[in-house]
Amino acid sequence: MIVAYSQNRRSKETNASVAEIINGVSKEKLRAFVEMLSFPRHYLAEHKANVRARNLLIEHLREFGYTPVLQGNYDNIVATTDGSNKGPSLLLGAHYDSVPGTPGADDNASAVAVCLECARLVKEHDIGSVMIVLFNREEDGLLGSSEFVASLDGFAETVVDEAHIFEMVGYCDRTPGSQRMPPRLPGIVAPNTGDFLALLANRHSNGIAENVLSLAASHVPEFPVLALKMYLGIEKYFGHFHRSDHAPFWKAGIPSVMWTDTSEFRNSHYHQASDTPDTLDYDFLSQVTRLALARAVSRARK
Repeated sequence: MIVAYSQNRRSKETNASVAEIINGVSKEKLRAFVEMLSFPRHYLAEHKANVRARNLLIEHLREFGYTPVLQGNYDNIVATTDGSNKGPSLLLGAHYDSVPGTPGADDNASAVAVCLECARLVKEHDIGSVMIVLFNREEDGLLGSSEFVASLDGFAETVVDEAHIFEMVGYCDRTPGSQRMPPRLPGIVAPNTGDFLALLANRHSNGIAENVLSLAASHVPEFPVLALKMYLGIEKYFGHFHRSDHAPFWKAGIPSVMWTDTSEFRNSHYHQASDTPDTLDYDFLSQVTRLALARAVSRARK
């Protein structure tokens, strides 16, 4: 288990075509997406609101030119650039439900906003084979993403060969001492200031995380990104590493990277009624989106 930093990666010459596309990321649109979705929307406790959230997301994806479909029993929303499920695809995913009683701006409207803004620009620039999946029922034991991954079993072709799962990516605190670490991480030293994006990867996805670090060094050099890379299946011994929708992909052996602002280890509004849009940092959220889009573009054009 090691921590790698984008600041320690050599910056390569910026790819002009990638830079042009990621410069189209709109901080105003990201904030609008967060505000649109920031209302309590738990699948069971606030079911009508959950359906409302689902319908708003479908409407926006249609406006971008997609033909979204509902998958499974829990209304996962799936949209692909070519309208099919043929792979291999890069998947960008996030859950759209919240815990009962919280607006869920960071958890997880921030991540949905990244997916929507990437979806908008991917379609606008006709970028490769990309799948957008907005999962439901993450807050009920990852039911939506588990059902989605199970639906991939048996395909002759690999439908998803790289998944990026966004889990709380909008909160930043530049005060020294604002960042804590999960307990019982042997030998891991990380910054104590909560101004960085964290990537979580395992033996199937460490190479992808390394690519993202290199992209960060080249395309968002002022944005600190670190990756926690795990080897030899050690992640199974740490429950903190399986709390979001990347976990079913890991279990299925599908390369998956989880992107996060580290949730409660930085954000005191985690699972509270105070998790509102005004607590987020939209410059931080914009940089996350630019980096995710850079990965999608560079992969499609390599």
